[in-house]
Order: sequence, then structure tokens, then C-alpha cells
Amino acid sequence: MFESSTQIRVRYGETDKMGYCYYGNYPMYYEAARSDVFRNCGCSYRELEDRGYMMPVISMKIDYKKPAFYDDLLTIKVYVRQKPGVKMSFDYECFNDKGELLNYGNTVLCFVNKETGRPCMPPDFFQEIINKYFE
Repeated sequence: MFESSTQIRVRYGETDKMGYCYYGNYPMYYEAARSDVFRNCGCSYRELEDRGYMMPVISMKIDYKKPAFYDDLLTIKVYVRQKPGVKMSFDYECFNDKGELLNYGNTVLCFVNKETGRPCMPPDFFQEIINKYFE
């Protein structure tokens, strides 16, 4: 299993008329945290793309429990619980600065060969990097 945390502060422009952090921002927060997962394990999205692989999101789910507000410092915890194959699943927990769980979610991404446009197994160099977290 691999785990990572990212902190994001809610900006004023990310709130709605009720003063809540707009619900549509959380997928972007999840994406920022997911990008950090790749960087923290030693391989960025950019490197995957430069080497000919894409990772589109094929499913996403979020369960909302409490709202975040302007200037809240959020902590997004990301868990990769299963060794990736053609698909890679990410679980998320979003906490406010009081440690309260605001929402949790999941995204599933698929490795795609840029040249063929077809789903594929993760490239060998990525498997070597990620395998150490699943031994």
C-alpha cells in the first residue's frame, strides 16, 4: 500500500453563495493530491506522458459529509491499496484543519498507450517503482 498527504487551502473564489467550498472543486483537489502521489513515489504524470502513456479517469465517486469554507486548510490523504494493473485505484479522505472528515472518494484511472490509444499494463519502469510498496 502507498499513502500520501497533500494540503490545499480553500480560496475565496472556490466558495459558493452559501459560503461553502463549491462541491465541484473536490475532484481538482483530488487530482492535485493524486499528482503528489506520483511525485512522492518517484514518477510524475509528466514522465509517464513523455514516455508515451496516458492515465484518463474512468470512474469517480465522492461522498460528502461536511462542507469546507473559505481559508480552511484541507488535508487530502490518498491511498493506493492495490498494486496497479491496467487500472489504478485511488482512495481519498479530505479533512479540515480541525481533523474532521469532510468527504471521501475514489477514482479509477486506466493506463493507455498514447500511440495505439488502447488500454495497457503499466510500463516496466513504473512497475519497478511501484512494486516496492506492494512487497
